[in-house]
Amino acid sequence: MNVTEVRTTMKELDNAPSVDRLLEILESLNSDFKPTESLLRETKLGVAVNKLRTHTDSRVATLVKTMISRWKDQVSAQKQAQARLKAKSASKPASETAAKPEAKADSRASFKADKPRNAKNDGISTNIYPDKVRNSCVDVIYTALAVDSTEQPQVILEAAKRVEGAVYAHEKSATPTYRTKMRSLFMNLKDPKNPGLRTRVVSGDISAERLRTMTPQEMAPEELKKEIEQIEKQNLFKAQGAKEQRAVTDRFTCGKCKQKKVSYYQMQTRSADEPLTTFCTCENCGNRWKFS
Repeated sequence: MNVTEVRTTMKELDNAPSVDRLLEILESLNSDFKPTESLLRETKLGVAVNKLRTHTDSRVATLVKTMISRWKDQVSAQKQAQARLKAKSASKPASETAAKPEAKADSRASFKADKPRNAKNDGISTNIYPDKVRNSCVDVIYTALAVDSTEQPQVILEAAKRVEGAVYAHEKSATPTYRTKMRSLFMNLKDPKNPGLRTRVVSGDISAERLRTMTPQEMAPEELKKEIEQIEKQNLFKAQGAKEQRAVTDRFTCGKCKQKKVSYYQMQTRSADEPLTTFCTCENCGNRWKFS
């Protein structure tokens, strides 16, 4: 979230018409906001949220305390990391620094795991919310995203929280629908044949909200998508009705063998005001294609 988005969210906090809406905004902040000292200082978000620690609704007060504590830990960790980086840079001999001018300061070290990756083995706590069901869902999504990953545990945890937070914000509580959706996402994300989906979710290329609305077919591995596309293509050719008669012509040239003995038929595959689709089959090599 940038400064403008944070300030917009702060206005929504001030004008929340109900406790449920207030909780929804706080949950969104908890899952999407990545605190930095400069961002907190410029927006005063910490001050605004901290005022809700004494809210009459215990759910709001508990969540706010959890958020503030986590933000403090993250900012503190950032400061320590920057201090270590400065100390390391200062201790390098001048000759070594000059010899490697193109070194990437922002490169992330890969995480090497000695055990199968999950939150417990990675030393990560998923005890984030007062709701045990939500914590359990964050835990299983972490396990799914960590399959074969070399990303740092904190990066995977933040992605898992974004995914769970998007589903929870939509359902507004840990309903049976919420649990079913989380189970479905877990099954698709942990698929060993689907590393691309996991990588794009962790990196943020696929947002948590987009993932929530994706169909199982959209989440399927690329190889399976190609198989489905091929099956659908074959079914289109097989969908020739009783009235569609196949004719042979030399008007079309096969793109594969360059022969002109081609059978074809036409049918409506889109809306009535769209042109007919022509389905062609080369009688020489069996190549199939279509055009409108």
